[in-house]
Amino acid sequence: MRVVICGGGVIGACTAFFLARRGVEVIVVERTGVANAASGKAGGFLARDWCAGTPLDALAQRSFELHARLAGEIAGDWGHRPTTAYSGIVVGARDGRRRARCELGWLADGVIIAGRLGTSDTTATVHPHKFTMAMMRAAQSLGAELRSGRITGIIRNTHDASARGVELDGGVIESDAVVIAMGPWSLLAAEWMTLPAVFGQRSPSVVYDSGGDVPAHALFLDLHDENGGTVSVEVFPRADGSTHLCALSDIVPLPLDPATVTPDPEAIARLERIGERLSPLLASDRIIARQACFRPVTEDGLPLIGKVPRSEGLYVATGHNVWGILNAPATGEALAELIADGASRNVDLAPFDPIRLRALDPSLLRST
Repeated sequence: MRVVICGGGVIGACTAFFLARRGVEVIVVERTGVANAASGKAGGFLARDWCAGTPLDALAQRSFELHARLAGEIAGDWGHRPTTAYSGIVVGARDGRRRARCELGWLADGVIIAGRLGTSDTTATVHPHKFTMAMMRAAQSLGAELRSGRITGIIRNTHDASARGVELDGGVIESDAVVIAMGPWSLLAAEWMTLPAVFGQRSPSVVYDSGGDVPAHALFLDLHDENGGTVSVEVFPRADGSTHLCALSDIVPLPLDPATVTPDPEAIARLERIGERLSPLLASDRIIARQACFRPVTEDGLPLIGKVPRSEGLYVATGHNVWGILNAPATGEALAELIADGASRNVDLAPFDPIRLRALDPSLLRST
């Protein structure tokens, strides 16, 4: 069996690994580079039970378990580290709630910790770029092939319209199945098959070289800004000595080429000021990356994982929003089982079936 995976992000890499581990011939086609988009620029926060009571719960539980297991099974160090997560607020100098010292010694005085959201048993972090690269290398070590190219269409059998491969710049790759895992750019595949809409939400972030000074404290903070508004801020220290800070997501047109994604300079400037308010360890002279990525989002907030409606041999895995890094291993495992065996064993994929949502009209793509 041969499977073509369109997209070299974390979902594509994990799907390639679990398929290759089953002995399936896998070809990953990537346009701009492995982990070039959100998979390389996300926060890398993992939570076992933060999706409890939602359709994502079983997927998240399984994936959290797989993250811990893969860290001991696959060569490479992507910084899987148990973490304590805290909630809190950030207040100004004139606020009466300001304390002389923050409970977490590395933070500035204006940061008030309100509670603990997760322990080292329930929350963790990974370096997303290193994790995605390690999963792709692991897939390649099992025989998967990585090709550079841009998918331009699906090849179908004339007698039953089932997929028999992909068209790409400069050639054709024949296969028994095709997986669309292109993040928000999966939207482009709606011209070739019946797919619901996938939107892109831009998320700017800055990354600091914080060395060993910042402990494993993931922060979810409400910051009261100079305009009287409230900004939700997330801070993720990593095992390699870097710290990821993000906030201020917005909706802007998705560029056709992932390589052209750039952050809004104003948003980055605001993030730098936020970092300086949070800790002296998050000073602007420690910044090593100013970046942005587009998270894939669906109409109902749940990912698309499963068979493409009214198409044999076509599968999709995208729309994971903020939980892409967390849920990638279980998504790849479940999709590999669906393709090879006809059903997923560990996770029920019914809540993520693409057929639940209205299909996008392809003419809307051609008119924009």
